[in-house]
Amino acid sequence: MEIELLRSLATPANTKILFCVVDGLGGLRHPETKRTELETASVPNLNRLAEDASCGLTVPVGAGITPGSGPGHLALFGYDPLKYEVGRGVLEALGIDFDLKSTDVAARGNFCTLDSKGLISDRRAGRVSTEFMTGLVERLRQIRLPGVEVLVEPVREHRFVLVFRGEGLDDRLRQTDPEREGVPPLSAKALAPEAEPTAGLANRFIDEARRIIGDEPQANAVLLRGFARYPTWPALPEVTQMRCGAFAVYPMYRGLAKLVGMAAAPGGGTQMSQLEAMRARWAEFDFFFYHFKKADAAGEDGDYHAKVEALEEFDKLIPLLRELEPDVIVVAGDHSTPAILGAHSWHPVPFMIKSKWVRADAVHEFNEPACRRGSLGTFPAVDVMPLALANAGRLLKYGA
Repeated sequence: MEIELLRSLATPANTKILFCVVDGLGGLRHPETKRTELETASVPNLNRLAEDASCGLTVPVGAGITPGSGPGHLALFGYDPLKYEVGRGVLEALGIDFDLKSTDVAARGNFCTLDSKGLISDRRAGRVSTEFMTGLVERLRQIRLPGVEVLVEPVREHRFVLVFRGEGLDDRLRQTDPEREGVPPLSAKALAPEAEPTAGLANRFIDEARRIIGDEPQANAVLLRGFARYPTWPALPEVTQMRCGAFAVYPMYRGLAKLVGMAAAPGGGTQMSQLEAMRARWAEFDFFFYHFKKADAAGEDGDYHAKVEALEEFDKLIPLLRELEPDVIVVAGDHSTPAILGAHSWHPVPFMIKSKWVRADAVHEFNEPACRRGSLGTFPAVDVMPLALANAGRLLKYGA
């Protein structure tokens, strides 16, 4: 559904929507057990919820398209990711409450490990600690480039934000992360003639960073991705006529929420502390975005058993989430991250929605094969928000 159509139909109501996004939720069968991570995990609470829900599989962008977390979440929030595009740099910057200006160009940075041949041996530098990464950022802050202000800010673990501030900057740059190991980093390539000067700045920053931290045994280089400027989009609270709050540990997901106009609770802490914060602020909002990260991190690390454990950890939160007594509860994923791939994938993502108005289907388990048999079938993720609003009594009839 188009955002403008959603805006025309949305109406206030005294109902609450709990929108749980399990990052990287979907998986693939283990070659030995022939079971996905969700099928393997002990998730009795999710299974019990599925018995009273409508289930299906969502497609974040399109058939065969592997989404990043940004497009995956935007689709769930009702924004067509092919129309509303934003780079990861903006999301990370907003997530740490950085005061991003309209003329800035921001990029998400990863500290990485290069071997003696200059090939990437670890794209995330072993997920170094946030404390160690912050020390590296302090060293990178000494970099000076002509004609621009260079701002480097720590995010979490191996991640940082790079911001160029000045006139005439352009964000149409190719990322330097090849998204695989055993190959050298890419150069920042201009995707339009006007972006050539900005590409030159990015490559000089990368070279300077290598000079400064190249003696580190682990985090000895940087990768840049998601070059972007701050876009102006319709705000979700205005479109849906809901007070929208976001509760997430990681900065990027707070950034996504802020980008679409949600009020983002302070980041950090744990899943439980974010849940308690949501409970404490239950009267303030109508729509609650609750983000769970661990399944995606385990999938990206190729750790099947860690992803199973992460899903079991989320399952234990379900009774506490249900105690909040939302009128609508959604359990969705922004994309699949199968551990056997060790990366995001294009596979449809398990989904369920429960309210007193749903048509409960014959699904009694929450996993990929069961959701494929659900009453919602396989459908675009951009339709999730209208479904949630309809089940909350927040959409008017269309037409006469």
